Amino acid sequence: MNTKQLIDEVISLPVEERALVADSLLRSLNHPESTTDKVWAEEAKRRLDELRSGRVKPIPGKEVCRKVWERFEA
Repeated sequence: MNTKQLIDEVISLPVEERALVADSLLRSLNHPESTTDKVWAEEAKRRLDELRSGRVKPIPGKEVCRKVWERFEA
């Protein structure tokens, strides 16, 4: 299988599997630092717990982008 065939095969996968392939490829290029990964994993878990408990309210991505653009256009 050549590179183009491999890419075509991966593109045909469901989105979750493509994300897994992309993550695996990126990890192979940038070896993660275990300490940094642990800290980020803890932060992600904390934020997910806050969302699930209702302590924080999610903000839609479009709204976040709009606010960023407004901030930098002023």
